[in-house]
Amino acid sequence: MSIVIIKAIKDRKSIRHYDAHGATVSDEQIKELLEAAMLAPSACNSRPWKFIVVQKKDKLDKITKIHPHTQMLTTANCAIIVCADLNLQSGISEGFFPQDCGAATQNILLQATELGLGTCWCGIYPKEDKTTAFRSLFELPDNIVPFCVIAIGIPAEEKGSRGFYEENKIKWIK
Repeated sequence: MSIVIIKAIKDRKSIRHYDAHGATVSDEQIKELLEAAMLAPSACNSRPWKFIVVQKKDKLDKITKIHPHTQMLTTANCAIIVCADLNLQSGISEGFFPQDCGAATQNILLQATELGLGTCWCGIYPKEDKTTAFRSLFELPDNIVPFCVIAIGIPAEEKGSRGFYEENKIKWIK
C-alpha cells in the first residue's frame, strides 16, 4: 500500500472546530477537492454527482438550523453539498447513487487531508426530513437528492491518528 495513501487515510479526522478568524479555504483548493471527487468510481461510469459549494455565511447558518449535527459550520469557511442527479442513472446503474456519492465524498475528505484542511462529513440522505429541508433551502428539483454536507475549513483542533483494525470483524474464506 502506498505510504502516501495510507497516511492520508490514517490522518483523516472529523474536525468540528475551525479557525474562523484566520486563513480561509481558497477557490483553488475547493476546485482541487471537486476534481478529486469527480475522479471517484461510479456504477457504469454514470457519474451521477452534482455539487453545491456554499461560502455565504448566512446559508451556512441556515444549514445549522435544518441539520442539528452541522454546528461546526458556524466556524467552517465553506461547505460542499454532494448531491445525486437521478436523471444520470438508468439501467444497471440505477439506484447506486449512494455508493457513487459516498466514493466522491471520501475522495474530497482525503484530498482535503492532503491539503491540510479539516472536514466533517454529515449525512443528509436517506433522512427524508433533511432531504426535503435541503431541497427547499437550495431550491433543488425532485431529481436532485442531497446526499451529504461536508464542512471544510482550517482546523482549530488537532486529533492524533488512531487505528481501527478489528480482526473480529473479518471472516476469512480460504
